[in-house]
Amino acid sequence: MVWTWRYEAADGTVITPEGGVEEFSSQGDAESWIGEEWKRLLEEGVDKVVLLEDEQVIYPMSLHES
Repeated sequence: MVWTWRYEAADGTVITPEGGVEEFSSQGDAESWIGEEWKRLLEEGVDKVVLLEDEQVIYPMSLHES
């Protein structure tokens, strides 16, 4: 299994951030990484991320603070 994040703009357009897409061996690793990188991604124009296990959507998440 490979865990990845899909990066999206507010209108749902998929964005490829600088450095490309990271791959993780576990959900926990992916979630830890996004916890460290979300501000940088937001600065690059990413509004929302979607966690994927292989190609299956696990959950979407906004990067904007509520």
